[in-house]
Amino acid sequence: MMRYFIFAILLILSYYTLAQTDEIYKNIHQNGNTLFVGEDLTYIVKYAFLNLGEVRFRVLEKAKINNTSVYKTIAYIDSYPDLPFVSIHQIYESYIDSTIFPLRFIAKIFGEDTVLVKYEFIGNSEVQMQKGKLNKTELWFDSTAHTNHRMQDGLSIFYFTRMNFGKQQSLSVPCIVNEKEEKAELNFNIDPQPVEIDSVDYAIDCLYLDGHTDFVSVYGLTGYFEGWFSNDEFAVPIRAKMNVIIGSINLELIKWNQKLWTPPIYKN
Repeated sequence: MMRYFIFAILLILSYYTLAQTDEIYKNIHQNGNTLFVGEDLTYIVKYAFLNLGEVRFRVLEKAKINNTSVYKTIAYIDSYPDLPFVSIHQIYESYIDSTIFPLRFIAKIFGEDTVLVKYEFIGNSEVQMQKGKLNKTELWFDSTAHTNHRMQDGLSIFYFTRMNFGKQQSLSVPCIVNEKEEKAELNFNIDPQPVEIDSVDYAIDCLYLDGHTDFVSVYGLTGYFEGWFSNDEFAVPIRAKMNVIIGSINLELIKWNQKLWTPPIYKN
């Protein structure tokens, strides 16, 4: 959905940004939202009357990296085969700890020359980065960036946003995008709203989020966006609207693991 992905880090940020990041860290523990192994969410991506493709998010398992427990999460971004002029096939993996910050990130961007991107996040001090061709020794980016705070990657920001629902707040979240540091501005609302989608025959109880980014990502996503998330401990994204360079697109939940989660009914 959002390709916040090919990265490097800018120079040390200001004290204000560091304080903002520390506050985000605290909020994760306050809200009590939950990730669960087995979660499997699929979204259709629509532009006007065109169905562009699907995005699938999964929480595969718990694992350990350097004796730290992590969730292995994965996302698949695929355009439909009959879509003219565009062919997008990408896989992203993020290994995130209990505070919903990444320890490792891997991206595979499939094409004529398939690109592999790897990142190792070392505490709040550095990120080791490599980018090159898949299954080949050729690297065109191999560097270590030094920082004084923790960062989100292109997949972990998806879970980070969900885990911060629960109170009225605005957050400025540092992300690493296209070889420079960017921010995702997020505004959380706690007033329940009914949302209807084709896959559910009742109105879903949701909370609203909107925000803004200055960078351009997959499908040309940029600028203002809106999202509606389930009003429960899982904060599952139900529907989203996002600006693209040529207009706007919609994402809508179409599949999920029904044994593990049921969309909450709006009862007003």
